Amino acid sequence: MQNNEYEQQYKKKVIDFFDSRTSYDNDYTIDRALPLLNLVPLQKGQKVLDIATGTGIIAIATAQIIGDEGKVTGVDFSSGMLAQAQQKIEELGLQNIELIEADAEYIHFYDESFDVIFCSTAIVYFKDIPAALRKWYCYLKPGGVLGFSCCSEESCGAPLIIKICGKQGIMLTSINEPTGTPEKCHHLLAEAGFTNIEVNTQQLGYYHNLEQAREWNGGWFHPRENPLLKVSSEQMAQLKAEYRQKIEAEATEQGAWYENLTFFVTGQKV
Repeated sequence: MQNNEYEQQYKKKVIDFFDSRTSYDNDYTIDRALPLLNLVPLQKGQKVLDIATGTGIIAIATAQIIGDEGKVTGVDFSSGMLAQAQQKIEELGLQNIELIEADAEYIHFYDESFDVIFCSTAIVYFKDIPAALRKWYCYLKPGGVLGFSCCSEESCGAPLIIKICGKQGIMLTSINEPTGTPEKCHHLLAEAGFTNIEVNTQQLGYYHNLEQAREWNGGWFHPRENPLLKVSSEQMAQLKAEYRQKIEAEATEQGAWYENLTFFVTGQKV
């Protein structure tokens, strides 16, 4: 499959996935976003960009802090997510948020347009993370701050799927691998020119209901490759069965543990 064809299929898959999440906001999705606001000193009148804004969790909270003299621009390519965000914005009567439906990886803004840029849990979906960080650096004013969150390499069930597939000769790479450790996050920001870099960690894992946890749909998100697209239906059935067995074997009375060690990362433009 050609790179452009794969990228188009991948982007459509991501959009369809998020469009289908009609009840996105919950304690988990909020807890992995809002801690960024405790790490970035927002002020009245600032201009803020929220990359992959989703349902506006970060954007709305930011808009309430920076006031009417400030402005938040939220970008996302999921119309379903943006519809949920717009409904909340209208219910709250906020006038200082602009939502843009666009692919955040390819949208462009003028240099030095924003005081703060946020990207909550979405940076790993970008095909070229270093290039994205360099662009965001340019979009920030001198002294501006970037804040993003991401998960460890051991999170989101990826290690088990990788292990099971590897035994069948199917080599997978976790979508969380590029930013999967504090050291990797620090290095990426430093390479893009950021200083005063900090990486805060928080365990947001929880116990899944066993019935839900053991059902893997065979999906695999990765912006550059997905070897599972070439797997036969018979082999996929075998992989799903082994996954189910492993989950059941490792479950406790509380259910199946869903690891989610989250990194909250900040850096400043000098």
